Amino acid sequence: MFQSTTTYTPDQLPDAETLYANLLVAVRQEIQALPIQQVHLVGIHSGGAWLAQRLHKDLKLVQPYGTLDISFYRDDFDKIGLHAQVMPSEINFPVAGKHLILVDDVLYTGRTIRAAMNELFDYGRPASIRLAVLVDRGGRELPISAVAVGGRVEPAPNVSLVLSQTEDGGLILTKESEEN
Repeated sequence: MFQSTTTYTPDQLPDAETLYANLLVAVRQEIQALPIQQVHLVGIHSGGAWLAQRLHKDLKLVQPYGTLDISFYRDDFDKIGLHAQVMPSEINFPVAGKHLILVDDVLYTGRTIRAAMNELFDYGRPASIRLAVLVDRGGRELPISAVAVGGRVEPAPNVSLVLSQTEDGGLILTKESEEN
């Protein structure tokens, strides 16, 4: 399903709550085309897990959602090592034959999504996997695209987009310069 999304410039970073509202509409549209009893959201730690939890609540989904920590599935694990805050993956439902909506905060090279799909297949063979992201920042290194996008942002190559969550569950998107 084609979805029109706004593209923002590096100087015009969008409000994360506005992006979330766009994402909610897009995910709702995706889910309407699927058998609802077979749909599960799966969020990638940590921003994608926050988004999946909130989407699950706002969409009033009955089926449980899951979370993934893809630390051991990364293709750069041997270079960067283990993240200091490894979280357990929690998939408390059978994956085989289900329609999964994989949720992440920022889509960039596609390598995180590849790692998440590898981990999901360790749980079983889903009927389909669709990708929903808060922000698509371009720069793909793998042929991966999202079907539901909150917005597109084209920051400078040396800038990271970081999603954080407030104590009351609100979302904040910020830019951070990467050290070379």
